[in-house]
Amino acid sequence: MTQPPRIVIFAKAPVAGLAKTRLIPALGAQGAALLATALLDHAVAQALASGVGPVELCVTPAPADPLWSGLALQATLTWSDQGDGDLGERMARAAQRVLDAGEPVLLMGTDCPDLTAGRIREAAASLTAADATLVPAFDGGYVLLGLNHFDASLFAGIAWSTATVAQETRRRVEQLGWSLQNLPTLHDIDEPADLRWLPAHLQPAI
Repeated sequence: MTQPPRIVIFAKAPVAGLAKTRLIPALGAQGAALLATALLDHAVAQALASGVGPVELCVTPAPADPLWSGLALQATLTWSDQGDGDLGERMARAAQRVLDAGEPVLLMGTDCPDLTAGRIREAAASLTAADATLVPAFDGGYVLLGLNHFDASLFAGIAWSTATVAQETRRRVEQLGWSLQNLPTLHDIDEPADLRWLPAHLQPAI
């Protein structure tokens, strides 16, 4: 790794009925949207505070969509469009674009309040000695994937939002013969049962 990594945050517009829909039974549509906004703000703030490299917000719908107009996000962000396809296709497109431009990439979402600036710095540092780095989630997915190289196999044909995502990603990294740094597993907030891991300052005021 010679260039600093680019942090690409994958985000969905935090709008009622669109964001954090699996939490609607517990929080209601508006509460889930408020939590999605808080988690997005937190993820952006931690990425910027990490100071490891440029921060890009890769969003759906596209940045020009009116659904984004009410958000007060920091102007230092670069915005990009996730585009079409499943999560794997969208992540692959973003990763390849960044890596082809000569930057390592840290792909992260907005669902993990435990993904702090310090942990992002740890992931970036691990890319100086490894081809890839992974921050797993306790539900079997991952909350961050860092890459020094691109290969489409890391994103194609994976059963997203299942308990095998991190395991399958590790297997594919090993098949490529790449070195992988596994970092500590963290909790993300996807289901009502996950709300016990939500810090008090991020609790939606509904």
